[in-house]
Amino acid sequence: MRAFLCGLFWLGFSFVFPPLSTQSASPSDRPLDQLPDSTLVYVSDYFSFVGQDSQGRVAFALDNNRGRDGEAYQAQHFLVLHDETTGWARLDGNNGYENVGKELKTIPGSPFFQFQGTPRTGMTIVGESNRLMLKIEPIEPRTKRRHDGAAVWMGSAPAVLTWRDRVIPGRVIYEYFMMPEFNRLTHAYWDLLTEYQGFYLKTGTDDVYLHRQHSERLVPLMGILDGFAVFNGATDSMKDLTVTVLDHEQARGLYRWPTAWRITWTGSQGPAVLILKRVTRTGIWNWAIGGFSMVVVDGELEYGAKKRPVYGLVEVIM
Repeated sequence: MRAFLCGLFWLGFSFVFPPLSTQSASPSDRPLDQLPDSTLVYVSDYFSFVGQDSQGRVAFALDNNRGRDGEAYQAQHFLVLHDETTGWARLDGNNGYENVGKELKTIPGSPFFQFQGTPRTGMTIVGESNRLMLKIEPIEPRTKRRHDGAAVWMGSAPAVLTWRDRVIPGRVIYEYFMMPEFNRLTHAYWDLLTEYQGFYLKTGTDDVYLHRQHSERLVPLMGILDGFAVFNGATDSMKDLTVTVLDHEQARGLYRWPTAWRITWTGSQGPAVLILKRVTRTGIWNWAIGGFSMVVVDGELEYGAKKRPVYGLVEVIM
């Protein structure tokens, strides 16, 4: 599984900080959202929505980051929205903002977004200036892990996105990440600039999440290859997960963007084969030898003697 460990360096470099393993690294029953007694800490809540109405498919991602560094507190949003018909939308709120209430455990409100409820009990996220509201049912945990004071958990749930005059039913994949003695909003961590691909996918009323990443710092918490699937409301495993890039295109720099993937694993119903192709990509940041993009993908999953259409978002750091 994957937890969006560090989100994006929006005013500088953009980094995504990957996932977690399907087994807990600690026997502790301490709540995962209990914060340590640290003056340097980082917390992130990430929501990835995919849905469809009569006008087509919509993918929306909203990452909410906050941190503490000594007596100073920070907060930041990162968001993208893609409409199948009109393309990438221009949205307000892609920046840092003042953490007036010094909030860490909950998401601080901003001039662009307000938050009601909690992931475990259900949430409503309102972005008035974007004419947007995301209503999420209680999120069922799919995986969780601790390591050395840090914690991540992931889940998914039905959700409805109201955007402009549209009401779009769909699904949300959620990631919670917390790490002490770390704050990417005030510090640069160059060892995190490694290849990362995180897949947030919807197939019918089900979810598929997986990631591949190569940061040695994050391996104990996130793993290298990891994922989960949800079929008929039940969490399914991903054993022997492999991710193969089938095709690339040259980036504006000394690297290439992946454009097609073949992903395989073994679940409770046997072998699974997922083929994905890029529909469109929007560049977030480029630094000549690497870059960060959000990608919309379309494809097909063959699993359990069924073929299922798949659609969703991929975060790519090269």
